[in-house]
Amino acid sequence: MRIESRLAELGLELPAPITLPPGVTLPFPWVRMWNGRAFVSGHGPLRPDGSMAEPLGKVGAEVTEAEAYQAARLTALAVLASLRAALGDLDRVTAWLRVFGMVNTAPGFTGTPGVINGFSDLILELWGPEAGAHARSAVGLAELPFGIPVEIEAEVAYE
Repeated sequence: MRIESRLAELGLELPAPITLPPGVTLPFPWVRMWNGRAFVSGHGPLRPDGSMAEPLGKVGAEVTEAEAYQAARLTALAVLASLRAALGDLDRVTAWLRVFGMVNTAPGFTGTPGVINGFSDLILELWGPEAGAHARSAVGLAELPFGIPVEIEAEVAYE
């Protein structure tokens, strides 16, 4: 449990599974495993209890770039919690292949790469430059579900 030990050293905690708003159902798995790859559905930032983390809103208006960076870091923890649930052990992840970051942007905000660095920086810190390196996109969108500032999906290789 090398990765979970590293998380503990950093003082980080994986959140509980997401608590969806009343009346919301999602007809897909958070992680789809297929032939040594795990495809992770879009996740947002969570508090330790699984509720949506604040602040909510558009980056560049209600949410600062620094707050959005932290939201991306919290999103990484949510993704890791789902991967641990699906794989049983985060040490089974042998490589991060692809990350797609979406930022809820106010008109004119162009700092999406810096926001999604909150996710990438944590993955690289935990897995190192070989296994942690990943292809990545960071795009700005007009809206994200429930007003979250960041949503991220990923693909990893596992054994």
